[in-house]
Amino acid sequence: MSSLLLASEGAHSTGTTFPLLSVLVLTPVVGALVVAVTSKRRPELTKQAAVLFSLLTGALAIGVVVLFKRRDPGFQLVDDVQWIKNPDIAWKLGIDGISLWMVALTGILFPIAMLGAPAHDEEKSFYAWLLVLEAGCLGAFLALDTFLFFVFFEIVLVPMYFLISGWGYGERKYAAMKFFLYTMFGSAFMLVGIVALSYLHAKGGPVTFDLQILAEQQGVLAQTTARWLFISFAIAFAIKVPIFPVHTWLPDAHTQAPTAGSVILAGVMLKLGTYGFLRYGLYLFPEASAWAAPVMVTLGVVGIIYGAICATMQKDLKRLVAYSSVAHLGFIVLGIFAINRQGITGGILQMVNHGLSTGALFLLVGMIYERRHTRQIAELKGICRDGNALDARTGKRVWHHQVLKHDLWDRDLPAAPVDR
Repeated sequence: MSSLLLASEGAHSTGTTFPLLSVLVLTPVVGALVVAVTSKRRPELTKQAAVLFSLLTGALAIGVVVLFKRRDPGFQLVDDVQWIKNPDIAWKLGIDGISLWMVALTGILFPIAMLGAPAHDEEKSFYAWLLVLEAGCLGAFLALDTFLFFVFFEIVLVPMYFLISGWGYGERKYAAMKFFLYTMFGSAFMLVGIVALSYLHAKGGPVTFDLQILAEQQGVLAQTTARWLFISFAIAFAIKVPIFPVHTWLPDAHTQAPTAGSVILAGVMLKLGTYGFLRYGLYLFPEASAWAAPVMVTLGVVGIIYGAICATMQKDLKRLVAYSSVAHLGFIVLGIFAINRQGITGGILQMVNHGLSTGALFLLVGMIYERRHTRQIAELKGICRDGNALDARTGKRVWHHQVLKHDLWDRDLPAAPVDR
């Protein structure tokens, strides 16, 4: 089964003298620091600096895609620096055909989110948190040390919590706390699994958290032990995806999050769960993954049907898109746990597709809300009809997309209170 993954068991790693991946991860961190020290007298510099560093990170991500050698099955551009000597924990980053597209997706979506959904207040904190979030997502996709992966996996919770609670709508504090508690609960199981895996693997010898070493020597674990360890990882990833029935935090988080937060949550953060199943489920525990596949496929199918039914019943446009994500991610879970080349390739493709399409949908919902001050579907009917009426009075003929643009972007609308 591991041979189905591009970073298959026994594949070699290729490094470079220039730490490109480390620069890629640390660039948003530097950007966050620069944003934090920008002068309050020049507020326009805050967004400009944030967008500049996010675009630079995107350019580096595209550079990684260009440098990637698609015929090399191993991890490439590896940066490996010892962090802690005993136990052996390292700052080890690498990229393969799975993480490559997640890095590219991250590099593309963050600048779009910043440009398409700006903050209305406290811009400095808003953009600084977004850049920290970008660094955490990139680090999680690139980490080749299980402890380092856990650190990045947890880092992303903090900025997203503050983005939802600080710049969200309505019951934003409730949604932010629910998101944080759910994901922290799952992460506790994963931390136990990571530590147990390394110490059980050592068998009294040197303890290592190196992902490649643990995967190549997975045979040292008993079958039952490997299955329990897989379950500890699977709980964390199932909540992060999320998979039915641990999905209930997602609609609330999406509905109350600011537009940029929803774009990144759907487009990038949810992929940490599906990526985790690929990188740490199938790669570290192939037999246990096959053993759990019937349950995971069943939950995926239930999620597809349940998410689709719930989406059709929603009155809030943003909540509709949120429930549709539950269904879409069910298809990704199906592909992963088909445990064949076609399924895994299709799952990765759908991860990218979902990130782009659902991110765009949340961006459009945010644009509509900013101009109509409502997300209630019943109150949004007639957008094109109103545009045609206005157009008839001017005597000009325009195409459908021009009518929509005229109605949403150019029409003067009465002011309405915004529930924040």
